[in-house]
Amino acid sequence: MRSPQIRYDVLIIGSGAAGLSAALRLPTHLQVGVLAKADMAEGSTLWAQGGIAAVLAEDDSAEQHIEDTLTAGAGLCNPATVHRVVERGPEAVRWLIDQGVPFTTVGDDGATYHLTREGGHSRRRILHAADATGRAIETTLEDRVRAAPNIEIHEHTMAVDLITHHRCGGEPGVRGAYVLAPDGDVRVVAARSVVLATGGASKTYLYTTNPDLSSGDGIAMAWRAGCRVANMEFNQFHPTCLFHREARNFLISEAVRGEGGRLLLPDGTPFMHRFDERAELAPRDIVARAIDHEMKRLGVDYVLLDISHKPAAFIREHFPTIHQRCLEFGFDMTREPLPVVPAAHYTCGGVMVDLAGRTDLPGLYAAGEVTCSGLHGANRMASNSLLECVVFGQAAADDITRRLEALPEPPALPPWDESRVTDSDEEIVVTHNWDELRRFMWDYVGIVRTDKRLQRARHRTDLLRSEIQEYYGHFRVSGNLLELRNLATVADLIIASAMARRESRGLHFTRDHPEPRTEGPPADTVLIPDRALAVENRITLGTDPE
Repeated sequence: MRSPQIRYDVLIIGSGAAGLSAALRLPTHLQVGVLAKADMAEGSTLWAQGGIAAVLAEDDSAEQHIEDTLTAGAGLCNPATVHRVVERGPEAVRWLIDQGVPFTTVGDDGATYHLTREGGHSRRRILHAADATGRAIETTLEDRVRAAPNIEIHEHTMAVDLITHHRCGGEPGVRGAYVLAPDGDVRVVAARSVVLATGGASKTYLYTTNPDLSSGDGIAMAWRAGCRVANMEFNQFHPTCLFHREARNFLISEAVRGEGGRLLLPDGTPFMHRFDERAELAPRDIVARAIDHEMKRLGVDYVLLDISHKPAAFIREHFPTIHQRCLEFGFDMTREPLPVVPAAHYTCGGVMVDLAGRTDLPGLYAAGEVTCSGLHGANRMASNSLLECVVFGQAAADDITRRLEALPEPPALPPWDESRVTDSDEEIVVTHNWDELRRFMWDYVGIVRTDKRLQRARHRTDLLRSEIQEYYGHFRVSGNLLELRNLATVADLIIASAMARRESRGLHFTRDHPEPRTEGPPADTVLIPDRALAVENRITLGTDPE
């Protein structure tokens, strides 16, 4: 990316399953740019172990998948979105198979795919590639994108902010983005349409299963551009992250519990049956809160996940990656239980989109974890997320294809202005603020919340955001500073959403309001940005574009 301004028909920010699906679904006559903040395959998709949910078995049905999803979502799923994603699930899986994704099969002929079951699912409907499904999908799609002559990839390139009509006039809409190139310069990328596929914001928390890239960039950029966000209070904590000081971010797949793994107290006593009749197969929010409760009650650092009662050959066959990785940390899951703790895992809220992936800003689309599509509601059901990425990646590509001719060619865009900034000589400020933010979010806005904790978090966030904005205005940007700025924005949105929900529902549990509200139907928590940035024509969750 050497020229001061580069132009594409479509700019895709993010290189996981959602972004790459969108890129590959666009017509080949369009020029497409894909931004990857690090190496192409370093995002959350690569880390996904479990699988992708779709109705493929004879004893399963779309109606059952829909019912399971709605149940897990605790009354906040948008039924139209759930129906659309579930109904398009089998076709999405067939498309992945056609791309070459090597899903696990059973039998000598390789014609039947192995389906597993995970928490919240009433049937076996999880298609997987051993225990590294995300890696199989990501690497396969990456190979396809790299071979596409109309797609240009920019690795180690981070979006700074969206460029909209507010900067260059004309009808409301997106015009491109400012991006931080690998050489440290900020450059202009013009595009008629932009797709946000930047993933979630779990790095807002001190402990997370996510890679370092999950800093809420797309959510923060869309918010600053005038888009609404919704349901940011619903942060899913994966119940079982390996407890080891060197096992950074390594989760133990929910499929381990799906195949018979049991949760035990340190003395070997099972406990999940005391919290839910589904025991280990209860939805993640219930399992995570149960573990958190027992750890605090007993004052212990972890609980145990045990599948050693299964044959060793079965464990090695079904969980080869997890088994090998645990051996590296000194644990043999074929012979002993694994110490596990909950960790921030998935952002269920995000930028509001309709069924075509459109945001409030004309020309701006979003797909995957960056969004609030209405699929997950108050709690994401396991393995629906990769499905959402593929279905909404296609939906965005299809709508862009229909509408691109009507979108204006972007004018000459204003260059990035660095005339009044200098190089930072206080990088320690960024590091300190990063650590402080993630720690108080974990302490005050974690698995269990209270009004007082949220108020304390809001006070600290206000101070930090003021410091960060002053720093941002005086020094040249860096990747660390941009991520800190975005994390502070997202933390503020999470806190505002949590304070607005005066009940416990799904992933949001507060001791001051421990029961769900009963008056009126459940409602989304919708946050609206500054009126000066607002766009009049707002999309609605679960609706088709006109």
